[in-house]
Amino acid sequence: MADENTEIKNEAVAAEAAPVAETKRKIKGGRQVLAGIVHVDSTFNNTRVAISDQQGNILAWSTGGKLGYKGSRKSTAFAAQQIATDAAKKAMTTYGLREVEVRIKGPGAGRESAVRGIAQAGLEITVLKDVTPLPHNGCRPPKRRRV
Repeated sequence: MADENTEIKNEAVAAEAAPVAETKRKIKGGRQVLAGIVHVDSTFNNTRVAISDQQGNILAWSTGGKLGYKGSRKSTAFAAQQIATDAAKKAMTTYGLREVEVRIKGPGAGRESAVRGIAQAGLEITVLKDVTPLPHNGCRPPKRRRV
């Protein structure tokens, strides 16, 4: 009997002595980002849109395949507009993004449409910049095709 009572008392003392650990989860996107950068990569086969903060940390992204487009539909201007709108809405709801700088890369069909989709979603575009890489006569091109 005495052993049982001491065990119960020991458990009660241990429970009182131990601090109550509150488990608060940090909510994803708890920080506010008011200004960011939209990276639009428009190729002949697809369009990718990534939205980052000023340091380059990705906040939201979207592509043609993620929205359910397959094959040649991914490279259309309509798909690019949908992709940009999707990424912009995600960044606005999660991080409270308001104004962005848009950097466009690539020769694809979705260049202008992606910018229209960003503006349509409600983001204010401050800077529009083309960052397509251009060679300064670097690599030798492949030899001509003979058919």
